[in-house]
Amino acid sequence: AGDSLYRLPSEAEWEYAARAGTATRWSFGDRESDLSTFAWTRRVPAVVSELVTHPVGSKRPNGWDLYDMHGSAAEWVQDYYGSYGADAARDPMGPLSGSRRVLRGGGLRLAAADTRSAARDAFDPAVRLSTFGFRIVRRIVAEQ
Repeated sequence: AGDSLYRLPSEAEWEYAARAGTATRWSFGDRESDLSTFAWTRRVPAVVSELVTHPVGSKRPNGWDLYDMHGSAAEWVQDYYGSYGADAARDPMGPLSGSRRVLRGGGLRLAAADTRSAARDAFDPAVRLSTFGFRIVRRIVAEQ
């Protein structure tokens, strides 16, 4: 996998992209009332027409022009699930093995708090749900 051209992002890479240079709960700030401008999430009361996935880009992008980092579909990352250490870490790596992989970004059927940049969940990678998705990263290849 280390020499692959395309891969899932690590959990740290995903969060870095979702935050887009911010340190707030979401890439757009800390106000939950602004979330509907950037993300599809569960509303109370539920709006049935919103409980299905939507076309990418139907909400505003984050500061780095990445769409749907919050809400919409929970995204698989390459890391296995494990507890975070007590100390702050730069570009931490997840466990090298496990039975569950991490999902980031929340999803359209989850509450707002579950779509924060730091929110995470874990499932067996064999689980298939319509609210699970992924985005890929591409390794830059220098021309020779």
